[in-house]
Amino acid sequence: MNRQTALIQAERIEQAILLIRGQRVLLDRDLAALYGVETKNLNKAVRRNLDRFPADFMFQLTAEEVECSRFQFGTLKRGQNIKYLPCVFTQEGVAMLSSVLRSPRAILVNIAIMRAFVRLRETFALHKELAHKLADLERRIEGHDTGIRTLFDAIRQLMSPPAPPPPEIGFNVKEGRARYRVKRK
Repeated sequence: MNRQTALIQAERIEQAILLIRGQRVLLDRDLAALYGVETKNLNKAVRRNLDRFPADFMFQLTAEEVECSRFQFGTLKRGQNIKYLPCVFTQEGVAMLSSVLRSPRAILVNIAIMRAFVRLRETFALHKELAHKLADLERRIEGHDTGIRTLFDAIRQLMSPPAPPPPEIGFNVKEGRARYRVKRK
């Protein structure tokens, strides 16, 4: 498999990973397409080895979840009916598929899927860490708001041109003219 094909497949895998029941999963039809087999054949292989797929590795969607997935994932077009409820596989379930599907293509696809799950987990961890750091920074800066505002006000005052002096009222003697002095004894 060349590098470009690997990148396209990795992107395709990452887009196929869904969040259902709080778990990142792949639909049986998406896995079948990646493995190059029909969905019914993939599910047959899984049914022959059900003891390898506990509930945290694979589960079947409910009719309600399928109905919701029509809008979110484009599983079915409106008016179409499904004969069987789709199965979804967690990362561990996909890893277990490698023991059930033994073709060279299945091995390559499993490796690509595992890497996609790891990249996705790293991306989420990075986003979570950044969100935590941002919240921490907001908490620290929160107390500085009034001090910063005062500093900016002082800078604005220094930057503004000085106000013109008020007009002088009254009798003023200009410099250079003689003045009378009174001597005191």
